[in-house]
Amino acid sequence: MTPDKPSGKTSFFRYNIAALLATAGDFLTLIFLTELVGLWYLASTSLGAIVGAIIAFTLGRNWAFVSKEETKTRQAIKYGIVALGSMGLNTLGVFFFTEVIEIQYVISKSITAGIVALGYNYPLSKYYTFK
Repeated sequence: MTPDKPSGKTSFFRYNIAALLATAGDFLTLIFLTELVGLWYLASTSLGAIVGAIIAFTLGRNWAFVSKEETKTRQAIKYGIVALGSMGLNTLGVFFFTEVIEIQYVISKSITAGIVALGYNYPLSKYYTFK
């Protein structure tokens, strides 16, 4: 571990702060596009995921994991692959909870975001994108 690279506990703590900021960007985009612009909530979900992914990548690379051994382009490609999977899981989860379980879309997004963040995003960020 290089001196600039945070410990496992520190990177986990920082990852969660970065994830909260990325989630805020994601949710604000979702609500803004759905409620104020009138975009379909699933399209807003996908666009919010893109905004959140940009925030999460930037903070993950430069602060949470301090991972600069690989080129930014290579990491961005790896992150893009993970983010596409995350966007798909988030969109499917929001659809499922909203249409099948009949929960309001913001609550559906909250439930889905928590599941995807801990079960998919963090492990792949730590062990694949920013290893």
